[in-house]
Amino acid sequence: MKYEDLKKFVINKLKKELKPTLYYHNYKHTLDLCKIVEEIGYKEGVSDEEMEILKTAALLHDTGFLWQYDDNEELACDFAKNTLPDYNYNNEQIEKICDIILATKMPQKPTNKLEKIICDADLYYLGRDDFFITALKLHKEWGENSTKKITFKDWYLKQKAFLLSHNFFTKTAKEMLNEKKQENLLQIEELLSLLESSTNK
Repeated sequence: MKYEDLKKFVINKLKKELKPTLYYHNYKHTLDLCKIVEEIGYKEGVSDEEMEILKTAALLHDTGFLWQYDDNEELACDFAKNTLPDYNYNNEQIEKICDIILATKMPQKPTNKLEKIICDADLYYLGRDDFFITALKLHKEWGENSTKKITFKDWYLKQKAFLLSHNFFTKTAKEMLNEKKQENLLQIEELLSLLESSTNK
């Protein structure tokens, strides 16, 4: 597996070809995800080969955004199948990578350790200090790219419902992120309360 060569190719392609209106799902998010899956993966005890497969899936998981915004995971898998043989990935490895990519589709339903790691990494922002900046980027991106439009208030109602129902899958993510995720939930509730009081005046 020639991961580093693949990484140069994919990041360059994302930089050049992704729409500028992808304020969150851009090449920076992909690079961030590659680091996060590595961090969680090592703490979860994955092998060296599993790590290469996991990082490759992270690198490719959002390539479907090159062609369409909604429901793009299958397109990322198609891209993986067409691209990875040129970088010395065999059929079994490509199949695993596609399964990991598809596990990121919402609602997340991972079935093994590597899928759980990428799912937690992809929603890492829920338990980070930059949660609100990220949520705003996602709302702006959604408004300019998705066919499903949503108001600012409804977006945060959706975020609140999502945080209430969401659980990280790996022990590592739970230990690292749950406390801050709870703080972010409380701040969303406060924000919604302020919005409600201002609209009722």
